[in-house]
Amino acid sequence: MIAEVLLVLAGHSSSLFPTDHKVHPNFAPLLHPGEQQCLEALARIACIYRKIKQTSNDLARSPSRYVSALCATLNHILRTEYESLVVDTEAKILKRDSSLVARGSFVPLSSIRAIFAEWDAPLVALESLMDELQSTAQWQPGPLIDLLLARSNTGVHRTASIYSRLCEAVQRVWIAQLQAFMIHGSVASTDPLASSDYMLSEGAMPNCVSTQSRDSIAYVGRAIGTVKAARWEKQFPRQQAMEHTKHLDSVLPQDRYEFDRIIADIRIAVSEWLWLNVLTQKDVDDAVESLASYFLLRNGEFALSLIREIERLKMSRLTGRTGPNTMIREQDLRLALLRASLGTSAQHDASLSRLSFQLPTGPLRPLLPSFGHGPLVNDVLASMSNLPEHTPFDDLLLGTPLILNYSVSWPLDLFLHASDLRIYAALFAYLSSLRKTHTRVHLCWTALSNAQRARRRWTGLGEGGTAEDLEVRKELLRCGWGVVREMSWFLDTLLGYVMTEVVDIEFRRLKVLLAGKPAAIARQMTGGQSRGDLNPASASTFPTSHSTASTVSSTHLDFTTLRQLHATYLERLITGCLLSNSALTSVIRSILELCEQFVAQVERWGGDILPELLSEGSLGARGDRVGEMVEERRKIVAEVNDALNALLESFYEQLSLSTTQQPFSAGPDASKSTMYNMSTANTTGFHTFIRPKRGKGLAGDEEVRRHVERLLLRLDFNGEFSTHRVGRRARQKGLDILKEGGLT
Repeated sequence: MIAEVLLVLAGHSSSLFPTDHKVHPNFAPLLHPGEQQCLEALARIACIYRKIKQTSNDLARSPSRYVSALCATLNHILRTEYESLVVDTEAKILKRDSSLVARGSFVPLSSIRAIFAEWDAPLVALESLMDELQSTAQWQPGPLIDLLLARSNTGVHRTASIYSRLCEAVQRVWIAQLQAFMIHGSVASTDPLASSDYMLSEGAMPNCVSTQSRDSIAYVGRAIGTVKAARWEKQFPRQQAMEHTKHLDSVLPQDRYEFDRIIADIRIAVSEWLWLNVLTQKDVDDAVESLASYFLLRNGEFALSLIREIERLKMSRLTGRTGPNTMIREQDLRLALLRASLGTSAQHDASLSRLSFQLPTGPLRPLLPSFGHGPLVNDVLASMSNLPEHTPFDDLLLGTPLILNYSVSWPLDLFLHASDLRIYAALFAYLSSLRKTHTRVHLCWTALSNAQRARRRWTGLGEGGTAEDLEVRKELLRCGWGVVREMSWFLDTLLGYVMTEVVDIEFRRLKVLLAGKPAAIARQMTGGQSRGDLNPASASTFPTSHSTASTVSSTHLDFTTLRQLHATYLERLITGCLLSNSALTSVIRSILELCEQFVAQVERWGGDILPELLSEGSLGARGDRVGEMVEERRKIVAEVNDALNALLESFYEQLSLSTTQQPFSAGPDASKSTMYNMSTANTTGFHTFIRPKRGKGLAGDEEVRRHVERLLLRLDFNGEFSTHRVGRRARQKGLDILKEGGLT
């Protein structure tokens, strides 16, 4: 019977146990209850072993190399440990080992039960593992490694040891796949870690791999794979690739910190090689200059020409006949880009072909700006009390959301990501809206000047009209001129600040850093840069973010530092342009819309505030009296003036508060004003925030306050806002402050 039991333990069938681990009913009366219990316990172990063995053999034929590796390792463990235990036990019995054979002729079943008792827990755990593996049709390496790591955390030593070895076997296969992806840039046809466009597959990474390592793996694999696919004249050095292979062989992803360190070292090495051999400094310089010229409007003549072309396109569609020719499509906007470049420095610029406009809402029919006759001041106050979370500017240039895209090809896509291009598109929408409104206000000023000179030819020094109408016409004209003058002054100040204090200075600072000067880069990384460190003409800096807190160990600019410098550059642009403050952006948009509406109203009036003398009334006008049109226009201009003053005061107040309440501090609301609702364009917007700079005395916060203070000084150069404006207007009207408050 002992031989029969050993055969059962080895995985063979027996008549002693016809169905499962229960002893045959005819044989049970011949056994002592203790012997029956020992036999059934051994049969239970054998039954579980046979099930595990059969399931493992079935799963070994799985197309997944990870499951096959697990099953192969499991079979090896069972063969070398469990089956060897059965053979060793049989050998001891045949040799009449005194530790097992009593009196040289009797083998107690309890002794055999005690020998195989150590396999009770491991076999039960392995049976559960096989059931779980069979329950899922296809296993990805990430969840499989996570499962094995979780099951290895047990207090049973043998079970933990078996699971650890199984997990290590699967991780070794995963490391081989990782080496193929990161070292050779190849993606396997079965169980790939990444897709054909080098995006990591879902479930390809175990949870023990950190987010930074995942990004580095995708970045390195994409870079190496793209270089090989492009058949670049220079390939990654073979000797360095072999060193990276050895490093990956020496670590497993479950060793989280060591694995992260090796992945980071590989990324740094690949980044430096790319910077020196593939994506050269000339490519980066050309891209940065091109983006600054077209997205940040540093090419002023092209920007003005583009705004004029878009306005001409809208007018041509408005005046065209009904039909498809009245629609504005993306190809019309591409043609406008080409026409805008004629006669400018952009005409022969090759990077102009990378620009294209996108209409997320599709083709549209243009509409003229509308001017509502409602209570503008109340609307302004209501908008101030209910600030929106997001304030887009991409619909001010054309009247519908319009996105400027920049096509990025190899190898420039290693440097510019989609998030960077979305930030550039947001900056273009903001700056082009400012520039367009500024241009229209100047054109309105020119139209008013021409109309005034023409009127003076016939009216002399007065404004014309009857004696009772003369003062009203004079007041209307002076108020209209004042509104246009304040609009022009504010837009001049804000646009001059943005283009000179922010865009120009930050662009020149980035160019100096891209030159690879070690001292300048080190000051940039550590936040110790002063006002005159990079350029004698540069102004103070913005605080540096934590993302740039790295050390520069070489004399050349490596690829990782390049990305950090560019990210900080965009961060400073967003902050300097006031886009990180939702309250300020809401007020700026309201001012731009008010300027557009007023200019559109003046255009409807024929380019003049005052109506023509012959159009004010006639003899058969059924009750119309002379000056009724003047009175109507005076009310509209007065409403615009009150709304504009309220908006300017709110802007100055919010800007003043930003120097004390630190609106640029880190937080979820710091970038809400710069997020765009571009779901149709398959984008989710972007977030940016400024973190306080480390250093003595919180130098970063002081620099932000000083930078905003320079804009405050520009706005309050003549004490316009620092003086109490309500009281001043009351005194100008000859009203007493007590009477105005209803106390007299």
